[in-house]
Amino acid sequence: MKASASDKLFDIGNYLIMIVVFVVTLYPFLNVLAISLNDSMDSVKGGIYIWPRKFTWANYETIFSFHGLMTGFQISVLRTAVGTILGLLSSSMLAFVLSRRDFQARKFVSTAVILTMYISGGLIPGFVLIKSLGMMNTFWVYVLPGMVSAFNVFLIRSFIDGLPIALQESAKLDGASDFTIYRKVILPLCKPVLATVALFVAVGQWNSWFDTFLFNSTASHLTTLQYELMRVLQSTQVGENSIRDQSITQVMNKVSPESIKMAITIVVTLPILVIYPFLQRYFVKGMTLGAVKS
Repeated sequence: MKASASDKLFDIGNYLIMIVVFVVTLYPFLNVLAISLNDSMDSVKGGIYIWPRKFTWANYETIFSFHGLMTGFQISVLRTAVGTILGLLSSSMLAFVLSRRDFQARKFVSTAVILTMYISGGLIPGFVLIKSLGMMNTFWVYVLPGMVSAFNVFLIRSFIDGLPIALQESAKLDGASDFTIYRKVILPLCKPVLATVALFVAVGQWNSWFDTFLFNSTASHLTTLQYELMRVLQSTQVGENSIRDQSITQVMNKVSPESIKMAITIVVTLPILVIYPFLQRYFVKGMTLGAVKS
């Protein structure tokens, strides 16, 4: 059956709109990448769009020449992996408990958890608490304080509530314990929402630097990539007399703050862009789980 003229016009309009959306979405990233790969002094003139005018790796060489960057990268990867795994386990366990209708304190615990989204102790009490717990200058200060997120708990709980209750009931009749139901029934079905939460937690852990500044600024072996890059960025924005490390002063004569900003943006964004495609397929899979009827 041949398409009518109106159908062809509609398709052409859709293609044009999608091309415009694609260009508008992709251009900022390409512009940042082009400036980060362009000669720093040449970038000051402007006119860099999606292709570097004078290609160079100098901006990235400058970033990775700073002391402590590789240590920060290793700690950031470690905290992202450990924080994501523990965050998923703790949030999913609590969500499973709150989804159980036979849990007597369900409303009380749900209210207590949801209050943490609106009420906070504040920065100073939080600092005093971390110090009193002996977590200063330790790796676990990156993971334990934010291991349970109220938003993630209720997101997972909403997903579990949408699953057929008959699956849990049949497993219970077969003699499965609550933990077995959680491990063998709930977790496999919750892969889409767990992938979504994992992305949230991983991005939060990867981008975090303020906790390093507050709790581990004196522990150089526990520094993070974001904290070190923040120091690099600050170094490009102050005068030479304010920079303690003379090696930093030497390289600052070859780069501009704008080019360093763009290179840092690419460095911190690239790992997330690499991981996201592997998690995206679970988002699509989640669209079909609602077809299961109880």
